[in-house]
Amino acid sequence: MLNTSVSKIGFVGAGVMGSSMAKNLLKGGFDVHLYTRTKEKAGELLELGMIWHDTPGELARHCDAVISIVGYPQDVRELYLGEGGIVQSAKPGAYLIDMTTSSPELAKRIHEAAASKGLHALDAPVSGGDVGARNAALSIMVGGDQASFESVRPLLEMLGKNIVRQGGPGAGQHTKMVNQIAIASNMVGVCEALVYAKHAGLDLNSVLASIESGAAGSWSLSNLAPRIIQGNFDPGFYVKHFIKDMGIALEAAEEMGIELPGLTLAKGLYEKIAAAGLADNGTHALYKAWD
Repeated sequence: MLNTSVSKIGFVGAGVMGSSMAKNLLKGGFDVHLYTRTKEKAGELLELGMIWHDTPGELARHCDAVISIVGYPQDVRELYLGEGGIVQSAKPGAYLIDMTTSSPELAKRIHEAAASKGLHALDAPVSGGDVGARNAALSIMVGGDQASFESVRPLLEMLGKNIVRQGGPGAGQHTKMVNQIAIASNMVGVCEALVYAKHAGLDLNSVLASIESGAAGSWSLSNLAPRIIQGNFDPGFYVKHFIKDMGIALEAAEEMGIELPGLTLAKGLYEKIAAAGLADNGTHALYKAWD
């Protein structure tokens, strides 16, 4: 059951996914307090009645729980551990939930810093892209202590459908790395398959109808292949952020002494299209590496 003292939710980040997530919390009846680096990007959310704060620290001082979904680990580090940041400013007993895909080791550092101040930190990265965020159907992978997880689980249920505590601090981020590793090689396969079908003179929609319900089926095939066929490469998740995620996974793999050749290949291909000006496209823009 959600801790009854949690009524004011701070939300940091209003990007492709964060904007929809904040809206779902507002629909759930919470007072949603908002901070983004660029206030103009939050215009629509503020018009809906969310409450603006000029700094993350100011936001944290007013809220019972803070949720963040930002770009890079360095953003997370500054947001939580920086001077005047969330850990330093939050109310005692507050819940801090970082949903950014970030470093497992950083998640552990935030948890330790938060615990020393009587705060409850969870790492809770998500999967499901813009569609999952909009429909409150995200998969949420949580790291942190059991009691804190149970206290905020009803809150997380307003954002996602598949919510699993994977273990202690950092376990959510490690699980997200597993997710990204699986997606990376799968996206290479999806894009190569469509390139092959096109050059074989096949109708791509007809091919998709045949293969998506069989052994080749995947979320990426069903949800992103239609966008490729339509020529729609708008981001559900940015190429530049996926490259960041793959880098985190490869760094963690090196620390564990394992090799991930498929991920290494995928990262190289994504870096190629980013260098060609596609960093702000969706991850399915990998198709353009061949076509």
